[in-house]
This record gives sequence, structure tokens and C-alpha cells, in this order.
Amino acid sequence: MSQASSDKVFALAGIFQAANLVHQVATQGECPEEALETCVRSLFATDPASALDVYGGELADIQNGLSVLASVLSRTGSQRDANVLRYALNLIQLESMLNRRSDMLDVIGSRIDQARHTASHFGYTHSNLISNLASIYSDTISTFNLRIQVTGNPTLLQQDEIANKVRALLLAGIRSAVLWRQTGGRRWQLIFSRGKVVRQAKALASKANA
Repeated sequence: MSQASSDKVFALAGIFQAANLVHQVATQGECPEEALETCVRSLFATDPASALDVYGGELADIQNGLSVLASVLSRTGSQRDANVLRYALNLIQLESMLNRRSDMLDVIGSRIDQARHTASHFGYTHSNLISNLASIYSDTISTFNLRIQVTGNPTLLQQDEIANKVRALLLAGIRSAVLWRQTGGRRWQLIFSRGKVVRQAKALASKANA
């Protein structure tokens, strides 16, 4: 597998990891702490040496996303898979809209930079940082006509802490969608190259387990 091909799969796995965690938080109220940290940390990786470095530099850091990517694109047909695929495709579409708004990109970049102090002081999964990132999403991405309809437990989604986590994860998903476009990712590849992407994701997930 070429490096360019691997980079594309890593970025796509980042999108699907964020989408899967959104589903978990919305339906169960919680998600794995390590996977959440990987997603949030990716927002602050503004000058990575490689695509994998965006997620921490180790295959294990993105294993959750690789496994979910392979599972969802294999058409296993569960409600989870349907939701995760919908979130992922919406994130890719939102990133495409965002890419045409340099003013909004500047605002997001500036506010994420300001949030670095909070991240370094409290850590990547602290509620203060999650709330900060959620407000960035609300003030920018949420203003587009396309809105991601998150389905889950209504009682959970009404809680500020849960809603903030969902928005922070969606922002992280947008960041991975930026990386996916930068590595040559295109929507048609999810349709016409689905089998190839699944095989690559499974191979990389297996290496992460080794």
C-alpha cells in the first residue's frame, strides 16, 4: 500500500472515528476516552509531519476509526452503520462548503489556536475544552444550511455536556475531512472504490492489533 493511499485511509478513518463516537455519545452518553482524545487532539495538529501524526503517530491511535470504516463500508446494515455513514458523508459535504469560506476558516483557526492554552492546562478531554470547541462549531459550521441531524436518546442530547461533546466531535470530523481532501480524497471513491478502501482499512487495523 502506497503512503499516499495510506494517508487517505487514515484521514477517512478519522472522519469515521468521529462519526462513530458521535453515535455512541448520542445513544449511550459516553464513548472510549482514548478515542475521544485522539479526535480532539487532531484539531491542534496544524503542522503534522504525516497524516498519521494528526492522530498521534501510532496506528493504535486511529484503530477505532479503521475498524469502524471497514465495518460501515462493508454494508453490515445495522442502525449504527447507517447513522455513522450519514454523519461521515455530511461531514465531508460540510467541509466542502467550509473550504469555500476563507473568512470562516480564519475564525476557526484563530479560535482553535486560542484554545491551545486550555488544552495544555486541562487536557484534551476536559469539559472546559470540550465546551470551548463546541462553541466554535456552533458559531461557525452550525450556521450553514446543511445541518447534521444527530439521532439518539433525546434525554441525553438535551444535556449540555452531551451536546457539547457531540459538537466537539463533529468539529474534529471536519478537521479529518479537510485532511482527506488534502490527501486526494473524493466522495466518488466511497462509491466506486469502496472495496479497496475496506481492504486497506482492514489491513491497517490488523497491523494496529499486531
